[in-house]
Amino acid sequence: MEKQINVYREETYELIVELESSMLELEENPDNAELIDQVFRAMHTIKGSGAMFGFENISEFTHHIETVFDLVRDGKINVDKKLVDQTLAACDQIKMMVDEKEIDPEVIDEIMDAFRKMIPDEDLPDKAPVVSMAENTCESLIKVSYRIRFRPHESIFESGANPMLLLDELGELGECMVIVQTHKVPDLESLNPQTCHIYWDIILTTACDINSIKDLFIFVEDQCELTIDIIDEEGGLEYEADYKRLGEILVERGDINTQELKSALGSQKRVGQILVETKMVSPQVIESALAEQQHVKRMRRVRYETAAASSIRIGSEKLDQLVDLVGELVTVQARLTQKAAVWQDAELLSIAEEVERLTSDLRENTMGIRMLPIGTTFSKFKRVVRDLSAELGKEVALVTEGGETELDKTVIERLGDPLVHIIRNCIDHGIETPELRTHAGKPGQGTVRLSAEHSGAHVLISISDDGKGLDTEAIRIKAVEKGLITPDALMSDSDIFPLIFAPGFSTVKNVSNLSGRGVGMDVVKRGIDGLRGSVEIKSQKGEGTVIILKLPLTLAIIDGLLVKIGSDHYIMPLSSVEECIELTRQDVQNDHDRHLVNLRGKIVPYLRMREVFMLEGEPPDIEMIVITEVNGDRIGFVVDHVSGEHQTVIKGLGRAYKNAKGVSGATIMGDGTVALILDLPELVHLSESDSKKL
Repeated sequence: MEKQINVYREETYELIVELESSMLELEENPDNAELIDQVFRAMHTIKGSGAMFGFENISEFTHHIETVFDLVRDGKINVDKKLVDQTLAACDQIKMMVDEKEIDPEVIDEIMDAFRKMIPDEDLPDKAPVVSMAENTCESLIKVSYRIRFRPHESIFESGANPMLLLDELGELGECMVIVQTHKVPDLESLNPQTCHIYWDIILTTACDINSIKDLFIFVEDQCELTIDIIDEEGGLEYEADYKRLGEILVERGDINTQELKSALGSQKRVGQILVETKMVSPQVIESALAEQQHVKRMRRVRYETAAASSIRIGSEKLDQLVDLVGELVTVQARLTQKAAVWQDAELLSIAEEVERLTSDLRENTMGIRMLPIGTTFSKFKRVVRDLSAELGKEVALVTEGGETELDKTVIERLGDPLVHIIRNCIDHGIETPELRTHAGKPGQGTVRLSAEHSGAHVLISISDDGKGLDTEAIRIKAVEKGLITPDALMSDSDIFPLIFAPGFSTVKNVSNLSGRGVGMDVVKRGIDGLRGSVEIKSQKGEGTVIILKLPLTLAIIDGLLVKIGSDHYIMPLSSVEECIELTRQDVQNDHDRHLVNLRGKIVPYLRMREVFMLEGEPPDIEMIVITEVNGDRIGFVVDHVSGEHQTVIKGLGRAYKNAKGVSGATIMGDGTVALILDLPELVHLSESDSKKL
């Protein structure tokens, strides 16, 4: 049962995200019937499933909320700000109940009372019924096909009943096929228009149970003959293309008996044709049986094709374990390739190449499974923007772009906090009040724009606002006060902006619940550094600020460039590498040891890794410069030798080396030795810091 409860929790988290997103859209489009239906269905599912899995408090709490949105669907209640506010507050409480956190009974009562007051007296239910997934609900995960024969009594019209309305309601329960049987309709001369001479055969595929279907006929159950039989249901492991033969269906329905079927089968003609010619059944009855046959076959085929292509829900820990196993396989494959190269056995080399190809494909597919669209994360911030702008008395709209951009799930999970801090700063420090914006000739409503796009092996996430921009002078004064720079330091705006990432840095004079404590942007920097990403700031006074996060697509397995420095091997992320060129001793002499190289008419600075790592001994006569792109600049790294590309499984360095500078991890080579993964941005930063000290 614990496993099912965990599934319910995960589904409820997703439904709450969907609810919040739908409510925020409803606030802008209150008459959108599709959004209203989405909210109702989500609330109905949370309520029904909650009762099933022992969360009776959730079922009771959401009962009146569901009633309100049912009335919204009927047009009896309008969507307004109060309804949106109360629903979002209810989502917060449901989330706490699912997490089984301690809740405030007064807050619960206040929310429930607010929804009760929205319901007109005539629509107010006595209390929340206990709902189970097997009783009066159409939220079952299993779809069933029913054969329904609805034969009204001849006098049904006298009670004012309209069978057509019942058929319409059946159609709303699922995929429905209706065949009318008219063979008992008399000639026009003897026809009584107040008498019902027809009946219906219905084939219905639905997630509702049989009681839900019977409930539709509850007011005419004494005025008809009603039979409901299950003819097919989900759950089979294999695709069964065939269904019952025509004769079997007719016998099951009672349209013919077994003897009549055997008699008809004795002829060479088709069974249906014989039965019609001998007037055992009408053509409409044959049509109905054939319709059932085709319907069930089609539903089985659709179910099979859907099941074959549908997604499945698995725990993230299993996915992480799969990635770890693939990482180990990549390491073993590297060992096999190395041994095959040493032994020079043709057959072994062929096997090694095949294993390398399969491992590469497996790695790509596994990493693809971990990739998720970032749009779900983006949608969560609509609530943050709404609540924060209301608290600060500002009008702010959030615009998102590129939600379909995919990132590794681990990156997405760790990206949440940095984005929250950036968006809070945009609204708190960047966006002005409506009065100030109007006075400055801007629209009263500010805009925060959140976008994502792929850039090679990275994703660029841009957070921009159209506020007042960064005050470079205020940042400089604060940096001098904190001893980050000297009063006479000559710095450009691009040099000043990164100072806001310093721990405890804040230009706000008065401490509030939102700002002034110097906690925020340093969290952003640490978070992005932990993801092996970079942050770039652009700002113009009076026009706004843009913060660009550059993040790797994945943190588990990367394509690397294997290089050698001294007697050790190192890995450079291949996504940052542009090209490799030779560096001779003559080139160094011509450069007068300024660590600059002329690359097709452009000067590129480089770092000598032997000097960075303080290695003794002479370098080779011809070294290699690996030209990379770091934080938008071209930087060269001089190494002894470039070995080639290498599939790199990233391993942590452990606690003892957590403060090591210039390396972001390690990987195990094919021969069992360890190669460090170089943190190129950190190496550049360390080099710049050392230069400033000199």
